[in-house]
Amino acid sequence: MTTLRAVIGDMPLDDVLAKREYINYTLRAKLDEVTDRWGIKVTSVEIKRIKPPREVQRAMIKLVAAERSKRAMIPEAEGKRTAAILVAGGRREAMTRTGKGKKQYEILVAEGKRQALELIQLAAAKLGSNALLLQYLKALKSITQSPATKIVIPMELLAGLT
Repeated sequence: MTTLRAVIGDMPLDDVLAKREYINYTLRAKLDEVTDRWGIKVTSVEIKRIKPPREVQRAMIKLVAAERSKRAMIPEAEGKRTAAILVAGGRREAMTRTGKGKKQYEILVAEGKRQALELIQLAAAKLGSNALLLQYLKALKSITQSPATKIVIPMELLAGLT
């Protein structure tokens, strides 16, 4: 029993329960050393059952529960980490696309304004003084319909009629 306690005392608790073959081999070797002086050869040692005290059993149960909890927390934490990374990446991608979309929108609006200005300038160049003359004639028509007795006609209008 003393030799058994010495062998088990050098091992972690998990190994005591999981490595019976190692315990059997080590115990047989130590017993064989002691009994060799008496001419006895120990050929086999087998531990049938290991029953730790209740306090040790409770500690082992707590240890197993803590280990399970730890093992469950690791994938959960890794999942949360991965989810956070993916969410952040998605937000970054959305912001990048939104920024590019706004930039493209601003470019298109500016291009549309430029084209509209070019069209206005082109139309004004084609119409030239005729457009101004037309405006004068419209104004003259509305003036002549008033009850006034004197009408002033700008010289530019008379020059445009010739």
